[in-house]
Amino acid sequence: MTGHYASPRNQTMTDDKVTVIGLGSMGTAIAEAFIGAGHPTAVWNRTPHKAAPLAAKGAIHTEAIEDAVAASPLIITCLTTYEDTHRILEPAAAVLPGRTLVTLNSGSPAGAREMAAWAGSHSARYLDGAVKNVPSAVGARDTLIYYSGAKAVFDAYEPTLKVLGGDTVHLGDEIDLAALYEMAVGALLLPALAGFFQGAAAVRARGLEAASMVRFAGKWLDMIKSLLPVYAREIDSGDYSDAVSSVNLFLAGAAHDEDLARETNVDVAWLAPLNDLVRRAAEAGHGDHSISALTEVLSRPYQPTSPSGW
Repeated sequence: MTGHYASPRNQTMTDDKVTVIGLGSMGTAIAEAFIGAGHPTAVWNRTPHKAAPLAAKGAIHTEAIEDAVAASPLIITCLTTYEDTHRILEPAAAVLPGRTLVTLNSGSPAGAREMAAWAGSHSARYLDGAVKNVPSAVGARDTLIYYSGAKAVFDAYEPTLKVLGGDTVHLGDEIDLAALYEMAVGALLLPALAGFFQGAAAVRARGLEAASMVRFAGKWLDMIKSLLPVYAREIDSGDYSDAVSSVNLFLAGAAHDEDLARETNVDVAWLAPLNDLVRRAAEAGHGDHSISALTEVLSRPYQPTSPSGW
């Protein structure tokens, strides 16, 4: 262990101590935020050299995972998956009792429930969480981070957790809500980015720079954002009759994709499943309904995807 105080196993813990496990770009940003806010911060990473810059800023680098867990009452993990978190923490299970574990990783609601059960079996309190921004935004006043789990546990550590983002939200006592919203909101990301990348490929095919469309794409995203409350009301009420943009309108627009592909030599195949979804909505009688009626087509009994993903 490197740092300026004794082994954490020999310390009396105080509420302002934090341990951060996993020092990728997000984990490093989280540790830096705690250090900057004056929290005694212990850090651990599978590859120890990643801890060196943090140790230089005042973090305590614990080389053993057991020491990392023992160092603080609040353990924050920032690993890739729940499976990774479980595998890393298993050797330290004996020192988990009485501590609070907060996971900030990707995974399904089922994974969150399994992680909570494992933590509970070792007498640890548990919160599931998700950072809805990039590492450079950690610590900013408008950075959204949401958590789920027992409200009393969240309340006990809310001042500490707010160091990571000013828009800190407790979703509810159900432990898997953060994972559910992480996936539900996160579903927006890849289609939106793929649309921008397709547009970038198209304008570059004309010898123009992708940067030339950024302002216009931003305005377009603002417009889409303004429609979300409208679509949410339609979905929650089940009334799709007042269509600002109908399913048929989107279906007609799908025909232009092949024209764009021929003219610019841009691959638009990724749109085929989306256009198929629109077609199925029209066939189900939603042609004149709002495009938000796609929610009804998506709400179907679960069927495993094919090897191609569709």
